[in-house]
Amino acid sequence: MPGPRAAAPRAADPQAAAPQAAALPAAAPQAAALPAAAPQAAALPAAAPQAAAPPAAAPRATDPRAAGAGAVGAGARGSRVRAPRTASARLSHGHDVSSHQKHVDWPEARAEGARFVYVKATESTDYRNPYFSRQYGGAREAGLIRGAYHFARPDESSGARQAAYFVRHGGDWRADGWTLPPALDIEYNPYGGSDKCYGLSDRRMVRWIRSFSDEIRRETGRRPVIYTTTQWWRLCTGNSRAFSSHALWIARHGGEGPGELPGGWRRWTFWQYGVKGGLPGDQNLFHGPAGRLRSFARG
Repeated sequence: MPGPRAAAPRAADPQAAAPQAAALPAAAPQAAALPAAAPQAAALPAAAPQAAAPPAAAPRATDPRAAGAGAVGAGARGSRVRAPRTASARLSHGHDVSSHQKHVDWPEARAEGARFVYVKATESTDYRNPYFSRQYGGAREAGLIRGAYHFARPDESSGARQAAYFVRHGGDWRADGWTLPPALDIEYNPYGGSDKCYGLSDRRMVRWIRSFSDEIRRETGRRPVIYTTTQWWRLCTGNSRAFSSHALWIARHGGEGPGELPGGWRRWTFWQYGVKGGLPGDQNLFHGPAGRLRSFARG
């Protein structure tokens, strides 16, 4: 997903990049993460057009998405990664974007099949995506369910502090059926060379993630979606089972399924299966049809 300010972790993560042959698991409701869809009594109100300019904060010069690492911009159609053959109408297609995509053609993304998108909002406590407002608002205007995500820097400040910063700058949630729960992008350290876990032991990493999750829950009423890879989770959290009640956004590229899941997760909610494709940014699936996606967003 569009993430850090240095080398893109997707290429450095063999777990995410390595092809595998595991079959895509059958779409089934998640006991913890995916509530049953309720019939809508009335249409959702239309969102007001976004007229505001992007936030004043400039993108970090070393943001890999700003530098063009690991993503394609709106309208780019070369070297597409096709959706896994086992993907069907039971699964909803979507993507994730950041400052690298800049001005996304959202009606085109909708026409290409996108039904949801996650937009990078923040990183640590000193970076804001300068295109966030236009990207987030434009997605809603085009009819996409959208959410915001935060790229974690456990080496810079506490989980609670980063969560509070995230909520203040785009990571809030509303039970309107159009807003996905805030997401935490926690993965290989792109800045620390061989230090993949930000200098934290597995126990300290689990405490950091818990601190972030608790603050998000306190401020928004929802637990965050957790984006990670199986290999990183095993290496840096000791394969903790403490977060199996959170929705899982698993990254694994190049295969027909997301592979073995980490920790205590039995189901995935989102699967990032590629970094290039028919949609701007990274390519994703939601584990359910459009009605279940709406229900998940509503909470």
